[in-house]
Amino acid sequence: MEYVKDFDAWNTKKKIIDQKETSDHVFFAEREIWWGSLGLNIGYEQDGKNENFERPLLLIKKFNRDIVLAVPLTSVAKNNKFHHKLKSSGSFVILSQMRLISTKRLLRRVEKITDSEFEEIISKIKSLFP
Repeated sequence: MEYVKDFDAWNTKKKIIDQKETSDHVFFAEREIWWGSLGLNIGYEQDGKNENFERPLLLIKKFNRDIVLAVPLTSVAKNNKFHHKLKSSGSFVILSQMRLISTKRLLRRVEKITDSEFEEIISKIKSLFP
């Protein structure tokens, strides 16, 4: 059976997320892993799952209270330069899927990774841009 993406359901959810008040902002920091509403995307871009179209995200760079650079996580093991295995959970950070998101997408905090592991990930991201 072929998988069919329900873009209409995501569009409905996205409208609700967009209407969140500024006062609803969450407090977050770099190095934290959050569940976030990433949505349904095109082609091989990472999709969210479940009714909130969510997936875990590692927060890389906080620009302000509204915008953050995030990298999605996956449980699918791949041994290449675009994936980094987290020591704490065994999940993989998908470095090639890094993107800027609104903090309105953030749902709930999971954990904060160590400084050393974060620096390792930042180094790998930098290596993607020679």
